[in-house]
Amino acid sequence: MSDAAFFTPELFDFLRQLKRHNNREWFARNKARYEKDVRDPALVFISSFAPHLHKLSPHFVADPRPTRGSLFRIYRDTRFSPDKHPFKTHIGIHFSHASGKDAHAPVFYLHLEPDNCFAAAGVWHPDNSALTKIRMAIVAKPEEWAKATRRLELEGDSLMRPPRGFDANHRFIEDLKRKDFVASVGLTEAQVCEPELMRDFVIACRTMVPLVEFTTSALGLEP
Repeated sequence: MSDAAFFTPELFDFLRQLKRHNNREWFARNKARYEKDVRDPALVFISSFAPHLHKLSPHFVADPRPTRGSLFRIYRDTRFSPDKHPFKTHIGIHFSHASGKDAHAPVFYLHLEPDNCFAAAGVWHPDNSALTKIRMAIVAKPEEWAKATRRLELEGDSLMRPPRGFDANHRFIEDLKRKDFVASVGLTEAQVCEPELMRDFVIACRTMVPLVEFTTSALGLEP
């Protein structure tokens, strides 16, 4: 799908060094490196993924703007966090539904972090309203849910007890207890730095399309 790699090992070198020097002074001195080795390649990847994303679902968006687009900002919101480090030490790229204004709406996602790279998809930390809609859809369409998750291992947080109003003996009670509906496919740093990354990411996303379609429909959005 591409003759050249999108990312180079310099991306991971930068992130490892940022983890050791997570302060504004160091970042200011190395901002040009961030733009050259991290931000700009990520924006090229986003643009290049757009036609593939359209084939997966025409209602999801690849937005290559450097701010307010598919690339999550590297600056952390520390206002309510005891961790006051100003920068994230990973790169997150999200491809959201065109109608999904919420950061927790259905997405396809690429996570780049030293020793922890993966493709993911689904709904992460939905609010109570969205969570109830997905649970009700599972109860209403159990066979569709079974088909959507047949080849996936779901991840994320779960309740200790069945949610109020749902049958504790339901065949999918463990899924009804979930607070996240996401799956992921691991990637190595070597894969990320190879020209085949786009192919690998598209294949990973394709395996998770049924989960995205189910959760998208459950939330009343066009899949």
